[in-house]
Amino acid sequence: MRKIPFDRAWIERTAAKWPTPFHVYDAEGIRDNARRLKAAFAWNEGFREYFAVKAAPNPHLMKLLRDEFGFGSDCSSLAELILARAVGNVGDSIMFTSNDTPEEEFRKAWELGAIVNLDDVTHWQCLLDAVGEDVDFAGRIMCCRYNPGPLKGGNAIIGKPEEAKYGMTREQIFECYGAMRKAGVTRFGLHTMVASNELDPEYIIDTARLLFELAGELHEKLGIEFEFVNIGGGIGIPYRPDQKPMDLGRVGDGIRRAHEELVVAKGMRPLKLYMECGRCITGPYGYLVSKVIHMKDTFRRYAGLDACMANLMRPALYGAYHEIVVPGKEDMPADTVYDVTGSLCENNDKFAIQRSLPKLDIGDWVVVCDAGAHGHAMGFNYNGKLRSAELLMSKDGSVKEIRRAETLDDYFATLDYPGL
Repeated sequence: MRKIPFDRAWIERTAAKWPTPFHVYDAEGIRDNARRLKAAFAWNEGFREYFAVKAAPNPHLMKLLRDEFGFGSDCSSLAELILARAVGNVGDSIMFTSNDTPEEEFRKAWELGAIVNLDDVTHWQCLLDAVGEDVDFAGRIMCCRYNPGPLKGGNAIIGKPEEAKYGMTREQIFECYGAMRKAGVTRFGLHTMVASNELDPEYIIDTARLLFELAGELHEKLGIEFEFVNIGGGIGIPYRPDQKPMDLGRVGDGIRRAHEELVVAKGMRPLKLYMECGRCITGPYGYLVSKVIHMKDTFRRYAGLDACMANLMRPALYGAYHEIVVPGKEDMPADTVYDVTGSLCENNDKFAIQRSLPKLDIGDWVVVCDAGAHGHAMGFNYNGKLRSAELLMSKDGSVKEIRRAETLDDYFATLDYPGL
């Protein structure tokens, strides 16, 4: 059974103060992961990670990553921009990558000095409409998101690039950079994001090669000097027991060699390498802690938890696999098959389907692993379910509440109806 950084006694102590379900993050695990990422790309003097706020939009986690490792913020909405500002990330510490962007979000990103990464060729005019045609671009960095189409295969989560709503075609990329240069923009970056939860190192390396080559062509044809390429996030984590973690050293070395071949050897200015990882930073170090509150035996055996897909919707949304640990029963044989369910009025409200686990009893604690990214962040209130607390666990096992659990007062706060 998967090793977790706490035991049954820790859960019992913690749940006495913060009733289950709750999300807990292992601060030391996140730190170690951030160090590994930085070490893999230490060869690139300008390397920077922009933590994908959408993965875990909690300012306590964002501030830890900013203060201790210099990570910026990858933002895609107004709320995420405000969170970035709150932890001290402004200016080029923010990469604003959005789509179908409202004018107010362009204005806020511009106000904060963010690097604006345009998703569509028409968004150049949308930006000008939002901030003013006579805007001064002095010192501002502009970027475009490239969609390579069928040149680059996608994967199950993000889909095929040619079917994805994100990014510009090759022709549109040249058009947009030409228009920006004509308007007086002098500082440029280039971005793509063509996969999510990818575990093949060569896929990430090939993505960097693709951008290095395109940057070279844009430089040659438009005279643009690029400061950076942003290869996006996409680095996955081994959700399943038979999967291996991404070899970050191999990725870093492969991109270094590609940079030497496609940038340095061709006489271009060295490019800074940016990334916007979220999942691979916090994902393996977040856990959804819950309790078995019902057992049901019909056509299948069901273990009903006090958590539901409102706390973690990845299994229902993607059919995603998350390992499940039963603290206190780690040494028992996993000889009973269960569907592990929540209480929503939806039959796909299941954390596991036909999963072999130790024999479960009402009152057992259950820990759903790898819930530190796109877990609490994707919560919702269907069926009137309330979002759970988020906790941060230190190396010594002590706990800090970094988001309180929602209450019924929170749920009803936007309703204006007598008696509520």
